[in-house]
Amino acid sequence: MDGQEKNDRATMPRPAELESLVGGLTRAVERGMAKQVASSNLLPLDVRVLRLCFESDGECTATSLADVLPVDPARISRTVKKLVEKGLLIRRRLPNDRRIVRLRLSEEGHDLAERTIATLEAYNAGLIEGISVEDMRVFKSVADRIVANHAAM
Repeated sequence: MDGQEKNDRATMPRPAELESLVGGLTRAVERGMAKQVASSNLLPLDVRVLRLCFESDGECTATSLADVLPVDPARISRTVKKLVEKGLLIRRRLPNDRRIVRLRLSEEGHDLAERTIATLEAYNAGLIEGISVEDMRVFKSVADRIVANHAAM
């Protein structure tokens, strides 16, 4: 091992610090996100559900949401119910299989999702200001590898 590699290893965060690093980043982004959407009376999870429905180009299901969101299916169901009650989502049962419930944005939900996504994209751009494209590629690559390692365990 050469001197540079030894120095790199000495300054590299320990595996135990991963929780702290990811937790700090998550808290910072969640708090900022909550602040950005507070005037819409939405929680970060509400925004994620609306965004996923918006980006699905049509309809999605609670199951598909639970597959990509880091929360339990019961919480997804409560969030969907709340968004339906607010008139932002519309539920539709399939006639040939009543067990499957499709979700789509109402007109109001679509407009709110569009505005909220634009607000959050501007906020996210501010978060990564001064970070090079290459650093973002490395960050994404590392995050993807950690997720893949988790999936393989």
